[in-house]
Amino acid sequence: MERYDELKKGEIGAWVSIVAYLVLSAVKLIIGYVFHSEALRADGLNNTTDIMASLAVLIGLKISQKPPDEDHPYGHFRAETIASLVASFIMMVVGLEVLYRSGEMFFHPRVTTPDMIAAWTAAGSAIIMFIVFMYNKRLAKKVNSHALYAAAADNKSDAFVSIGTFAGIFASQFNLIWVDTVAAFVIGLIICKTAWSIFKEAAHSLTDGFDIKDISKYKKTIQEVPGVGRLKDVKARYLGSAVHIEVVVEVQPDLNIAESHEIADEIERRMQQEHAIIHSHIHIEPFHNEK
Repeated sequence: MERYDELKKGEIGAWVSIVAYLVLSAVKLIIGYVFHSEALRADGLNNTTDIMASLAVLIGLKISQKPPDEDHPYGHFRAETIASLVASFIMMVVGLEVLYRSGEMFFHPRVTTPDMIAAWTAAGSAIIMFIVFMYNKRLAKKVNSHALYAAAADNKSDAFVSIGTFAGIFASQFNLIWVDTVAAFVIGLIICKTAWSIFKEAAHSLTDGFDIKDISKYKKTIQEVPGVGRLKDVKARYLGSAVHIEVVVEVQPDLNIAESHEIADEIERRMQQEHAIIHSHIHIEPFHNEK
């Protein structure tokens, strides 16, 4: 139940992102149109795609909360990781679009100078998105949600996009139109890099990849449990943000079932206490001396 409560709390972060993007996209599109700023309008369109990414995260978190059923005996936790994957695709499309638009603007530069109110709108948007990023980052760490980490990374990228928009509009006041193009290109690269990082992590998790450094920590904890003669195997996988671990240990062959069971219980207790792993499958075998 603890994991389901954490996922429920994670929904708050997704809703914060959705509301922020709805308000900011509307403001940017209106002010960009009224005060002749293509950069601000592009930033606003970028935020409309972020709404879809945040909705994907929200849907993934909601599906993850569904209890196990006949078709999903391990639950629906991986819907959270799939949501991260969807968010990365949307971010990559936006990043490539920004790169394309900046390249187009390089060969066909703007001639209309936008009003400074558009620049201050972008600056205000950057501050708001950075606050949203900090909130979602802390919440993602608290509830251990990969999908919310992806949403926070998206928030951070959008803050950088707005900073670049501000720099470009400000520079245009001094007839330095090329700064807008360079800033847009750099921002596009940042968005694409963030999207690739999220995609790589989500794909690694969905293909049962796991960090070998964490496995080493788990091994050390298990080997310190009294009664463990030899650690034969440790395997771990992610189901969403939850870790499931499978352990094979050897114990003295003269132990009875109750004594062996106590060792398994102690391993489970330490894994939960030291590594926050709720689900541990422990297999006990008799110890054999190898000559």
